[in-house]
This record gives sequence, structure tokens and C-alpha cells, in this order.
Amino acid sequence: MTGQVPLVDYLVLGDQPHLSANECTQCGARFFGRRNACANCSATEFATATVATEGIVRAFTIVAFAAPGVPVPFVAAVVDCDGTSVRANIVNTPPDPEHVTLGMKVQLTTFPLGVDTAGVEAIGFGFEPQPAK
Repeated sequence: MTGQVPLVDYLVLGDQPHLSANECTQCGARFFGRRNACANCSATEFATATVATEGIVRAFTIVAFAAPGVPVPFVAAVVDCDGTSVRANIVNTPPDPEHVTLGMKVQLTTFPLGVDTAGVEAIGFGFEPQPAK
């Protein structure tokens, strides 16, 4: 394998994978992906902010029907990472209401998605339940 690339630009790989958001320097609103202006206050200056790798499930749905080739069921969720909302799948747990609940503590995880003909591996992210302490 010749390397790895993140599936999305805001996933930072390395020894401690994390998400990186664009934070409005005027109001502090955070956004993933490129922005021309803040949707909250219309300012145009942004700084890079590291998003917490642990969070709490604030909303979720169990997806039973998807596009052809997408395995179902899976859990799509909104995770509150210390004030930053992240939309991601809940992984590494059964996709049912007995194992995924509102208020559940989760942590960021990464996983391989596939390898291209040049040997470059694509890496995705999701959230998994935090281990009991």
C-alpha cells in the first residue's frame, strides 16, 4: 500500500485521527467543508478548529432502505462533540434501539473503505460506543 487518503477533507488522519472544522472568527459557529461566509453571522473569516473526538448521540435513525449496493440496516446520527454537531454513522454496534440510544456516549473511529489500483487506501469515519470505564 502506498498511502492513505481521508474520504472527506475535514478528517485528519495520523496517530490521533480527528475532525477539523472551519470556525467563524466572529461568532464561533463551526462548519465542515469550505465556506465563503458564515451562515450564522455572514462574516467571512474562518480559523481551523479541532473537533472533540468524543461525543453524545443527540438524534439517530435506523436506515432500513438505501441505494442499491449500500448495506442496510445502519444507524445515521447527529453527535454532539463538545458543542459541534457532527453527522455520521454509528458503527461497531448492532443497528437497533437496544444498542443505540439518545444520550449514548460515543467516540470517533476510522476504518478502511477500499484501495484503488495505485494502492492508496480510502479512510472513512464514524462513531462507536465508548467502552465502559
